[in-house]
Amino acid sequence: MVRHGQTDYNLKGIVQGRGVDSDINDKGEYQARKFFESYQGIPFERVFVSALKRTGQSVSRFIDLGIPVEKRPGLDEIDWGYRELEKITSEENAYYHSLISAWQRGETDKRIKGGESPEDVQQRLLPVIEEWRNMDFENILVCTHGRTMRILLSTLLNYPLSEMDQFEHSNLTLYKVVLTGSIFRIDLFNDLYHLR
Repeated sequence: MVRHGQTDYNLKGIVQGRGVDSDINDKGEYQARKFFESYQGIPFERVFVSALKRTGQSVSRFIDLGIPVEKRPGLDEIDWGYRELEKITSEENAYYHSLISAWQRGETDKRIKGGESPEDVQQRLLPVIEEWRNMDFENILVCTHGRTMRILLSTLLNYPLSEMDQFEHSNLTLYKVVLTGSIFRIDLFNDLYHLR
């Protein structure tokens, strides 16, 4: 499971969520190439991406090998509501941190005006997770988004969403998640070795 490569909005500190369909930039393309060079030998049987093009662009080299790709809107980034495409000012940053603090206190149903809560995102992830549980594949590659990755990992490991921020990430970070029976575990945590 990887987060998409860098976009210009990431670089400029502009909020991009589910409502912003941005491209990866030159650095994001470099990150995608380095990831491919490190993991092209893994026999992936499916690639799962969100409906936002930055995820497909980040793993396009695997798709170009002919690995079937599955686009799932359930993997889209959280909808940041009115904050989408806003430059992160000190005032906006204070609001964001107050929201994160509320989530950490367990108020994971709280959302930005016009946006989604972590619980909303979790609900749209559940059918995707169920699909994975029922697949007869050894290796799948998933490319998603930062906040969604945190919610997804919490859900897979049965952690409360209030603890999701322990799952750190940056652009093109890797988590290796293994399903054993009905239990998921993490074998690689926020790994960036492929970018060194």
